[in-house]
Amino acid sequence: MDYNSTRKHLVMPEYGRHIHKMVDHAKGIEDREERTKCAYAIVSVMGNLFPHLRDVSDFKHKLWDHLAIMSDFELDIEFPYKVPEADNFTTKPEVVPYNDYSMRYKHYGRLIEQMIAKAVEMEAGELKDHLIALIVNHMRKSLLNWNRDNATDDRVLKDIRLLSKGELEATVQHLRALEGREPHNRPRRKNFSRKGRD
Repeated sequence: MDYNSTRKHLVMPEYGRHIHKMVDHAKGIEDREERTKCAYAIVSVMGNLFPHLRDVSDFKHKLWDHLAIMSDFELDIEFPYKVPEADNFTTKPEVVPYNDYSMRYKHYGRLIEQMIAKAVEMEAGELKDHLIALIVNHMRKSLLNWNRDNATDDRVLKDIRLLSKGELEATVQHLRALEGREPHNRPRRKNFSRKGRD
């Protein structure tokens, strides 16, 4: 029996085995002009497999790139586009270094720590007080999501003091400053349909 597992590996399975066989056939054609005609015919068939992508910009370019990849960059024809280099597909990408930023309280997140550092640098005034109010309110929401049983105002005020190394002194007034401006804190009224009640 002829199983797929014993056949040649498909470089791009989305095009199927018949397209790969056509590419192998084109590589075996000795006449360069005939080989080029065959390549154009193959690209045309490849385009018919994905008609919904015909309007996408550079779709033809992508098909020719795929033809080059399936031929293992051995198809000697005059490509209408610049052929990608084989090294681009074999070289490993550069290693992305892990972030070694350590957070004291991960449930607050790194952004809160950066905001606290910014608030420490600011001069005293209304703008700084407003930023502190935003920070402590966000901290309280994060704490409620993380540990509802221990999400007290005292805990939030203590944590901002620790994270700012004693530079910021938030108060209960900061925690209450935005309460009137946050409509999502109000209990929602349930609107029931009146259909069928009359």
